[in-house]
Amino acid sequence: MIGARFVLACLLLVCSTASAQEWTRFRGLNGAGQSDATTIPAAWTEDDYNWKVELPGIGHSSPVLWGKKIFLTSADPNGNERWLLCLHADTGETIWKKPFDSKRYQIHLQNSFASSTPTVDEERVYILWGSPESYSVIALDHAGNQVWKKDLGPFEAEHGFGTSPIVFEDMVIVNNDQDGSSSLVALDSKSGDIRWKVPRSTAKVAYSTPFVYQPKGRKPELIFASQAHGVSGIDPKSGITNWEIPVFEKRTVGSPILAGNLVLASCGEGAGNNTMVAVRPGTIEKKPEVVYQLDKSSAAYVPTMVVHGPLAFLWGDKGVVTCIDHKTGNIHWRERVGGTYSGSPIRVQDRLYCISTDGEVVVIAAKDTYEPISRQSLGEVSRSTPAVADGRMYLRSQSHLYSLGK
Repeated sequence: MIGARFVLACLLLVCSTASAQEWTRFRGLNGAGQSDATTIPAAWTEDDYNWKVELPGIGHSSPVLWGKKIFLTSADPNGNERWLLCLHADTGETIWKKPFDSKRYQIHLQNSFASSTPTVDEERVYILWGSPESYSVIALDHAGNQVWKKDLGPFEAEHGFGTSPIVFEDMVIVNNDQDGSSSLVALDSKSGDIRWKVPRSTAKVAYSTPFVYQPKGRKPELIFASQAHGVSGIDPKSGITNWEIPVFEKRTVGSPILAGNLVLASCGEGAGNNTMVAVRPGTIEKKPEVVYQLDKSSAAYVPTMVVHGPLAFLWGDKGVVTCIDHKTGNIHWRERVGGTYSGSPIRVQDRLYCISTDGEVVVIAAKDTYEPISRQSLGEVSRSTPAVADGRMYLRSQSHLYSLGK
């Protein structure tokens, strides 16, 4: 009986840990922005938050989690100092704060000096700091001790820095598509040694974050999106390009996502001349192809899309949301929800959550008919994307973090 209880306790611990590790990179597992948590309310008041804490400085990055630890970045608005923060998920209490020296450089008015979302694994948390002088990849252990640092050279971009890393197996994958000398880089997660670095053509900086594509019976690929290369399938072991399709004439900010057997990706500019494409991935032997394309009336520039079943949702920068059949591109509905958006939507159960730049959390139904659900104000500017782990949602405004859900 004791043995059976011990096994059950171990299984419960494993399940709990797996749930807590749900959000370890920008937009969670494989960048999909998905959660099936049943404890996140559809509507709430100020009294429903588990906690609200003030953060030092400001930032637009999203939180990531491992177990009971939340990791996120913030920075002095004047660019003189940046921080990696570790907070306790149950209380919001700061466990540690790691400072990094910095200095001011030119950024877009809607950017910050802490717009890159960290990524985390069982042993380390990885962050990127970029500036015209250096592009640093830094690994710290969960206690806040620096393990290694790698400088990839200068980072040139008229709007500043904001690229986020991912972890694939025992490597940290870094997108270095910029206005200057561009490359894709894989670093050993334990040592920081470069495992491979491949040059890329330069057009305009790409802020998109890659995801891992692994169809049945094939080896995994890293899917990148940039103006210079369009959509690319990269061998994660070598950095070799398996296939690519140059489909973009403008910069990529929103990240590519997987929708069934298609890759959805977009490009655009501040004026709203955006394009979204659905690409059928290729192979070394077979060329990729564009299955359909949507224009600026539906395509977003900054927010990343999200999928639910056969549906894809394109949350526009200027507050127009479009629901499509992701196999065909046929539009089910297009509605104006109001506001402007720099953060991306996520799906929780059958609902979509997205934070406007005014700090209003807009909730709508993730279905093929338009159904608004609720709106709650954070009372402060936000350009961040929500995170969900261990049954709680974390909402970031530029200088506060909120915990919601039981």
